[in-house]
Amino acid sequence: MKKLVSLFLTLAMVVGLLTACGQKKTPVTNDSSKKETTGTETTGKETAGAETKQPETEEPVKIKIYYSDNATLPFKEDWLTVKEAEKMFNVDFQFEVIPIADYQTKVSLTLNTGSNAPDVILYQSTVGENASLALNGALVPISDYSEFTPNFNARVEEFGLQEEVDSKNLADGKRYYMPGLFDKPFYDGGLILREDFLEAEGLQAPKTFDDLYNILKAYKAKNPDSYPLTILAGPRVLYRMTMPSFGVSLGKNGSSGTNTLSWDYDKKEYFPGAISEGYKEYISYLAKLYAEGLLDPEMADPIDGDMWSQKMATGKSMATYAYYDQIGGVTATSEIEGFKLQMYPALAGPAGAHHQEKSRTGSGIMFPASTAKRDDFERVVRTIDNVFFSEEGAKLWCLGVEGVTYTMENGKVKYADEIVNSPEGIYKTLQTKYGCGSDVTQVVWVNEREMTKYDENYARINQEVNAMDNVIRSLPPVPAFDDMQAEDAVVLQTPLFDTFNVWADAFTTGKKSVEKDWDAYVNEMKTLKIDEFCKIYNDNLKK
Repeated sequence: MKKLVSLFLTLAMVVGLLTACGQKKTPVTNDSSKKETTGTETTGKETAGAETKQPETEEPVKIKIYYSDNATLPFKEDWLTVKEAEKMFNVDFQFEVIPIADYQTKVSLTLNTGSNAPDVILYQSTVGENASLALNGALVPISDYSEFTPNFNARVEEFGLQEEVDSKNLADGKRYYMPGLFDKPFYDGGLILREDFLEAEGLQAPKTFDDLYNILKAYKAKNPDSYPLTILAGPRVLYRMTMPSFGVSLGKNGSSGTNTLSWDYDKKEYFPGAISEGYKEYISYLAKLYAEGLLDPEMADPIDGDMWSQKMATGKSMATYAYYDQIGGVTATSEIEGFKLQMYPALAGPAGAHHQEKSRTGSGIMFPASTAKRDDFERVVRTIDNVFFSEEGAKLWCLGVEGVTYTMENGKVKYADEIVNSPEGIYKTLQTKYGCGSDVTQVVWVNEREMTKYDENYARINQEVNAMDNVIRSLPPVPAFDDMQAEDAVVLQTPLFDTFNVWADAFTTGKKSVEKDWDAYVNEMKTLKIDEFCKIYNDNLKK
């Protein structure tokens, strides 16, 4: 029974995102061919006393690794980063590349059965089912082997992340993965719209959601056949970037991973965000946009990148929520004279100006229990620590190889001409051609180092965001569930999320009226025990 429930947990309890969507990282310039990168390279503290390379007299250590593959950044075994890491750290990686859509299921089945497990699993955390599996012995309690991870330890101290890392400990007080580490969060995506239209119409840059509404109205008046605001992928991208300004974070990529609960940053507790006044205001805003032809009617279904880009490039839409690194590609394909996209800081809503919540720790590295049975277990862990958390490794996965992808001039990073002049921009070219900046393999993120990959415009936007009050807040804490509590939560979570999705679509498209049908929606969610679901989360917060 527990294994069956564990499989359902895979689908119900994983915090996405983050990431996917995880947390998206540093973007590229939108005009990289015209601007020279001048960011200053920051190396931070050296990991004193930590081994960074294995003695070359030893045979390479063979390490089998699970890799989560994204179709927009397909893995290549001949990436410069992979080959150089193997050479630098005397390791022979055997990657098993798994499509991202199947990745969590594959990890779950492997850890549940214990068969054919790899030595290392990348891009994972101990949220949801993985926590239960860890406590039942499926994962190595890596915190028990801190003497094997000197580089990781030094990074945690350097970034001041000990408290956040300790929060990853499970109910037994042990930590079962090495999270990705960020020295500071940064604003990598948000509202993107046609700045050339604002300039032509004498409109000011938007500061609030009312401002955005007025801009969309003005564009619609000039372009009656348009749907001014479109979205990338599905509603989840729009939700996660805009809901926080209304005081909630809900849906597939909601910050809590619950889909229907939100975190009260003042009271330090969860509340049923899906039936809150904040969400009511939010969905009413979307319904107004939809009713007036300002919101793309295809938003309910995933809009792939090509279609999304086409809508923006042709003027069918003029505003979107997406990532800065995507601006260049859209601009390059547009034939509209004077076409110019710009990204703006988070807009203010009823709860202030906030963007999607982020953690300074992200998905990272797990070791299945079988790895500890290897005679060379210590060497495997030390090698992984060196490859991903040492200064040499961190620079490799971020920048590539000095003399190939970049050089240092007066303490500043200067990328190779073919990278700077690439139509895809610095960030995307480093990713696709060399394997730099992959969310899966890069686990140390130094903000100033990342800044070398994009233009002065993006740096200015980030400075504006940093000057605002608490725009990017931290992710909510994860409760310390035992198996039974986790099962109880899943039983409630799935029908609540399904119902939330049905009503969200109905409210947005006008099939249901927020004004007339809100109480019926709330009653249905209460019947499905959203209050009990919330209580389970609050009762199991770590004290």
